[in-house]
Amino acid sequence: MEQAKLDVLGIGNAIVDVLVRVGDGFLVQRDLPKGGMSLIDAERALALHGDLEETTEVSGGSAANTVVGVAAFGGRAGYVGKVKADHLGTVFARDIRAAGVAFDTRPAADGPPTARCFVLVTPDAQRTMCTFLGASVNLAESDVDEKQVAGARVTYLEGYLWDAPQARKAFAKAVAAARKNGRKIAFTLSDPFCVDRYRADFQRFVKEDVDILFANEAEITSLYAAASFDEALQAVKGHCEVAALTRSAKGSVIVGRGDVHVIDAHTLGPIVDTTGAGDLYAGGFLYGLAQGHGLGVCGRLGSLAAGEVITHLGARPVADLKAYAAELLR
Repeated sequence: MEQAKLDVLGIGNAIVDVLVRVGDGFLVQRDLPKGGMSLIDAERALALHGDLEETTEVSGGSAANTVVGVAAFGGRAGYVGKVKADHLGTVFARDIRAAGVAFDTRPAADGPPTARCFVLVTPDAQRTMCTFLGASVNLAESDVDEKQVAGARVTYLEGYLWDAPQARKAFAKAVAAARKNGRKIAFTLSDPFCVDRYRADFQRFVKEDVDILFANEAEITSLYAAASFDEALQAVKGHCEVAALTRSAKGSVIVGRGDVHVIDAHTLGPIVDTTGAGDLYAGGFLYGLAQGHGLGVCGRLGSLAAGEVITHLGARPVADLKAYAAELLR
């Protein structure tokens, strides 16, 4: 096997986040499920944007946030995702490259505009997301470079992409290239509503193609239609090499390699915005795995990254994760 050129290659929906603070009444008036992710069309996206004030626009997307986290720790990361050749597409590309992530996907010349996600943060720091997928759904097999997958220790896929049929073909191409070259596949369930839509598909994918699974408590219980977290924990054993399951303030539980690791949540300050906590957990975890650390240390690095990102608005780290990691690993 050739030496890896990347630690982690992420494949996902390339999205620009529109962040704004709102009250609970804002969600109720618009029938938005608190803490969930709703897919919206272009018309509703424009209407919602018009209702918002004092927004902050930053590049986002679940898998993109994760690979930015990998890079923030000092890892080598790449990303595959579709934007349009428009203003927000330029913003997305500029931001992710500035974070140290290789991004070479060719932008679309026509079709829908670059995707955006409205992240509505309530006073209790919960985030409710409304996503217009735009150009991101046009990610195709041709956008996946088999040589790039072959050169990545881990290729990380996000469940959100399952909504786009042609993106599933891109997944299949990435999985085949990884398998052919002895590389690992990681997968995040992304959202309980996403799991509800594709439960049977996800169960089959996790069992047959996934080495490393990421899920929060709601997602893993939904995946197995379980009555409790413990029931879901038992169900996932043996379905993949490693399952890293986050539980918010309760920390995380990692199942794999014959062991179970219970990891405490890492607190770095008051909780401001939970957006990206799961994404950054995966970034810290995968960085640790690429460096050859045990699962317990990987979990602690994931918890550290999640603990940092929830102390400020936005889904990407602002503190020096390398310094924090050096202290944690001493």
